Amino acid sequence: MSTFSSQPGVESGAFCSFEACRNTQQGPVVILASGASARHFPLAEFAHLPIIAMNGSVAMTAEHAIRPFFYLCTDKSFRQQQPALFATALRDSERLALWPEQYAGAEVPASTACYALHKADAPGLLGGLRGHGDSYVCSRALWSKRARSIAFSKDLAQGFYDARTVAYVALQLAYHLGFDKVLLVGVDLDQTAGRFYESGQGQRSPCGLDQHWDSRILPSLTLMAREVVNEHFQVYNLSATSRIPAELIPKVDLRQARRIAGCAIA
Repeated sequence: MSTFSSQPGVESGAFCSFEACRNTQQGPVVILASGASARHFPLAEFAHLPIIAMNGSVAMTAEHAIRPFFYLCTDKSFRQQQPALFATALRDSERLALWPEQYAGAEVPASTACYALHKADAPGLLGGLRGHGDSYVCSRALWSKRARSIAFSKDLAQGFYDARTVAYVALQLAYHLGFDKVLLVGVDLDQTAGRFYESGQGQRSPCGLDQHWDSRILPSLTLMAREVVNEHFQVYNLSATSRIPAELIPKVDLRQARRIAGCAIA
């Protein structure tokens, strides 16, 4: 039997406003992904930081009895593929960012803040020429709508831009919330290495990282590194095996990460 009851009104569209939480945070945040390298990360040392968990990475937050500051899932089939992990995310997370249909019939604690995800419109011709707008930056492309869709949203009230990896949406969420230092954990983007929570016997979710790496993922991360990252929004990668080039997102070791996070260092 469930230990919590369904939150009334979620299915009917009574969602929290992304606008209301914009630029409400500061300091460092952990984005916790499901890459194999995450299993070696000492999450308990960083439990004082807000954690944005995604998909099955809640297996690790649950192991350490940590409540994710936000849980994000853009895979509409994840609920069916990993029902136990999805239920854990709903039970444990302070805030949820899901597609509206993912809330349908879901049992969410009444205290949980629920946000509805939606995609942003592709920038228009002027946006493609300028490469930016009030709420986004995009690839400079006058005539190609597809090229202009390589973009980064600074305001999730206007929607997010899809790069075929939930980690990129989490980066947009971190920027939207106002965090200025982002520690990427388990963002390996290595399809062959698998996910830290999957075993040979259990259910495995499909993965399209290789299919979309050259066309969506790498161009989107390149845009972010060149047009978004600055002294007010810094991103660090703790995965030594990550596919993301270090010239785009610098790799740091655990000692450096502790300094960024303000952990006590012996």
